[in-house]
Amino acid sequence: MIIPYQQDYKKIAMGLLSYMPGEKKVKKLQNTMDQYSGNRDWELYFWKEEDTFVGIMGVEMDGERAYLHHLCVNPSFRSEGIGKRMVRELESHLGTTALCPTKPTTSFLDSCNESGNERKEG
Repeated sequence: MIIPYQQDYKKIAMGLLSYMPGEKKVKKLQNTMDQYSGNRDWELYFWKEEDTFVGIMGVEMDGERAYLHHLCVNPSFRSEGIGKRMVRELESHLGTTALCPTKPTTSFLDSCNESGNERKEG
C-alpha cells in the first residue's frame, strides 16, 4: 500500500533511500530529503506491507509527467515482486500522469514493462 511521506517518518525515509546507489552518504541523503521537503513538485511515497515500511519511491511532478527519481526496497524484502507492485500502484495513483524514468530508474521501469506492465507515454 502506498503511504504519502510525512515529516514524522524522515528517519525511515532516509534509511530506505540509503539502500540506493549514490545515496549512501549522510550529506547526500540530507540534500535529497531537503529536495523532497522543500519543493512541492517532488513527492515521496512509502510502500507498506502489513505494519512495516519496506520500500520508498520519489517522483518529480512536471505537468503531465512524473519522473521516478528513487525506488528502493529494503534488501530483506527483495525478489518478492514488491518493486513491480510499487510501480503499478504508483501508476494507478498518478492516474493520467505518465510515469517516466530517470537515469537511475530506467532499467527497472523497463523490466516492469517487459513483465506486462505497459508504461504510459508522456
